[in-house]
Formats: sequence, structure tokens, C-alpha cells
Amino acid sequence: MQHIVLDEAEVSFPSRSANEGFARAAAACFAARLDPTLEELADIRTAVSEAVTNAVVHAYPDKIGKITMRLRLLEDDVLEIVVRDQGVGIPDIKKAREPLFTTGNEERSGMGFTIMESFMDTLQVRSTVGRGTTVTMRRRLARRTSQ
Repeated sequence: MQHIVLDEAEVSFPSRSANEGFARAAAACFAARLDPTLEELADIRTAVSEAVTNAVVHAYPDKIGKITMRLRLLEDDVLEIVVRDQGVGIPDIKKAREPLFTTGNEERSGMGFTIMESFMDTLQVRSTVGRGTTVTMRRRLARRTSQ
């Protein structure tokens, strides 16, 4: 289903772990125009954190690369967040989306995609080995009535 785009923003940053906080804050600020609940904002921050951390840890394991995050406000109060890298890519997306699967070290939980999926309405992962990965997440925010 094609959605009408009401507003959008895009930011790019180096794949340093310190920029994960920046991405979380940027997504939360963009989403704030929809007057989300604190729980919705926390969910958005968590999903963005997982997507950006995946790009930092897995897309560029041996170098600093570029991560781009596109934020779009769609009709019907839908927030779309796209996190894209130009890293190593994912050879088997189905396997990568399995809980507890990780290509990282023993400190990685392997729950990134599972967490993103649990906090967003939809999660789409596209990847080409050697060219990068694009994670698209959507969440419809509850319309709050003024009191």
C-alpha cells in the first residue's frame, strides 16, 4: 500500500557507536509532532537504537562507514523510519532475523531484529552482500484527543 508523505527528513552520520544516541534523539524529535505517548517514544527510540547498532556493529566491522536515516510522516499518523548502510550486507536475511542469531561477538544478543519487530508495526529488511542493508520500520501512532 502506497502512503502519502506529509513530511520527511534525512540525516547521515558515521558508523560510530556514539551516533546511536544522536539517531535515537533525531527520530524522537521528528516523531514528537504526532504527540506520541511516552511509551510510543520509548518504543521508537529502542527500535532506532537496534537498527543503528546493527549497522555500526555488523555492516562495518572493520571500518567506519556511512549510515543514513530517513524519517517520514505518512498519512494516518504513520511514522516511517529507514536506516540504510552501505556495508557488508546480510547473506541470509531469514537466518539473521531469527532470535539469538548474531554474527557479532559473545557480547551481542542476536535480538536486534526481534526487538525492532516487537516495537514497530512492520519491519522490512533488504540487503545485498557487499552493497549494504536497508531496514524499513513503520509504526502508526495513536491519535490522542485533547482534553
